[in-house]
Amino acid sequence: MPSTTPLTETAVLAALAPEGGRPGGATDVGDTATRIMLAAADAFAEHGFPATTTRDIASRAGLSPAGVYVHFASKEVLLFEISRRGHARARDLLVEAAADAASPTEALRAIVGGFSRWHAEHHQLGRIVQFEFRHLSTEHQSAVIDLRKDIDRVVADVLRDGVESGELDVEDVPATALALLSMAIDVARWYVPGGRRTPEMVERTYGDLAVRLAGGRA
Repeated sequence: MPSTTPLTETAVLAALAPEGGRPGGATDVGDTATRIMLAAADAFAEHGFPATTTRDIASRAGLSPAGVYVHFASKEVLLFEISRRGHARARDLLVEAAADAASPTEALRAIVGGFSRWHAEHHQLGRIVQFEFRHLSTEHQSAVIDLRKDIDRVVADVLRDGVESGELDVEDVPATALALLSMAIDVARWYVPGGRRTPEMVERTYGDLAVRLAGGRA
């Protein structure tokens, strides 16, 4: 169900920094293209992609519809850019978490826990990035699928490292990686701010659960 709570600029920029990098520079909120993405993300979160109009996005960005088209050819292109950046950001966070971990077990805990927390903290954006995917063109879906494969690969590599070291016990690495990522992504669907589960609790619970599901010691 689309959210009625406006997205904050900080939340959007933190999740959609270009190529998964940190906010700042070209992504400053004063940048017109970024302002349009902020407006589009807010509109998609409130109404869903099909019900959102370019005029609505333009109004939220303080522009005319023509001003939106200067930067983005269509609202589908906007959805693609939001989805691409969201996936790239998530991928880079997982790569960083895996690289910083002291062991495969801790890497698995960190990446699944962190990915789950991302989908709690950015649940509105997570719903756009993960569940509006079907509205992308075939070409744009292919580009996002490549990023999803990168994310799958990070988890699968950690699982393989854990099996080789004897820390983890996994028979089907690809299927296990898919299951763990699906579990984390689903957080965006059910998470409600102010509920009894905080993002920190989600991170801890899902990180430990990932290790147990992979045959490790939580």
